[in-house]
Amino acid sequence: MYKILTLNNISVKGLDCFPRDHYEIASEMSHPDAVLVRSFNMHDMDLPDALKAIGRAGAGVNNIPVEAMSERGVAVFNAPGANANAVKELVLAGMFMAARNLCAAWDYTRNLDTAAPDLEHRVEAGKKKFVGFELPGRILGVIGLGAIGVRIANAARALGMQVIGYDPKITVRSAWQLSSDVQHAASVDDLLSRSDFVTFHVPLNDATHNMINADRLGRMKPGAVLLNFARAGIVDEEAVCRALDAGQLHAYVCDFPTPALLANPKVIALPHLGASTHEAEENCAVIVAEQLREYLENGNVRNSVNLPEVFLPRAGDSRLAVINRNLPDMVGQISHILGKAGLNIVHMVNESRGAIAYTIMDVEGEITEDAAREISAIDGVLRVRVL
Repeated sequence: MYKILTLNNISVKGLDCFPRDHYEIASEMSHPDAVLVRSFNMHDMDLPDALKAIGRAGAGVNNIPVEAMSERGVAVFNAPGANANAVKELVLAGMFMAARNLCAAWDYTRNLDTAAPDLEHRVEAGKKKFVGFELPGRILGVIGLGAIGVRIANAARALGMQVIGYDPKITVRSAWQLSSDVQHAASVDDLLSRSDFVTFHVPLNDATHNMINADRLGRMKPGAVLLNFARAGIVDEEAVCRALDAGQLHAYVCDFPTPALLANPKVIALPHLGASTHEAEENCAVIVAEQLREYLENGNVRNSVNLPEVFLPRAGDSRLAVINRNLPDMVGQISHILGKAGLNIVHMVNESRGAIAYTIMDVEGEITEDAAREISAIDGVLRVRVL
């Protein structure tokens, strides 16, 4: 019986992926085998040694201590692309809101005195303040061409916009999906200088923190629109407010309200709605639940942020799964112990990802507790599981 701890409300459709005759699921539980989480901050949690995996029902994992989990041999999974359509639609909505000044216009009309006899006159007079512009022919710059960025780029092309993209690490899969007439920028600065709208879809890390700063804002076209539905820390919000006040930016549309941003009339700040659709929440929950189940039951890894991608069909009588530091002769030492125990390896795979390596071995016969304990004692081994 596997134990799953949920730290946020997880879609029932995702939870239904776990058969209840083999899984216990609860929001309060001691010694869970795995954790299902959305936005809950896990950095200060006291996590038990029994924990084997964490599943993030979403893409970003900033709320999870990934490095510390790697050192403990805990696999961390996410669901990249599951909320891609939801974010794409919100970015498109953001462009329309900014281009047509919709939020300011709606705020104007909702505050009109409906009992006043000149209401119609004031409606007509007020619309002059909110004259906007249309999207066809405008240039959208997309930084980060993963699952979300590619969808946005293709949708913008369908709206008649020109699109410039930048992603030095674009995958072959994303490149195949990207519209062939999306132009490629030479750098972030090149993209910023040519775009009327800029949206970015990159993770928050040391390389992207304050990526949009005062210097880069100064390189943008006067009157450009900046959209941030990625992470708050990618943008220097003080610099953005100054650029808005100076007229350098027409609008800033984001999913991360702060007091400074809410005080600026040119900011459209939404309450973190990026993945807030029923469809996205269900997709994220189902994907990560299926990944957790496959890992717990068979040791296979898909969409992990700290382990290599590994899939091995079952063979033999029992399966050994080992997470270790990526050091020489680890497989040799493990094989030697199995050989001493009279266990023949019939199928195996070994992959690495940076400083971490992962091995699955299927053997003839049963792996004893003594053999598993001896493998655990190898210097550099972080986690041993017999499945």
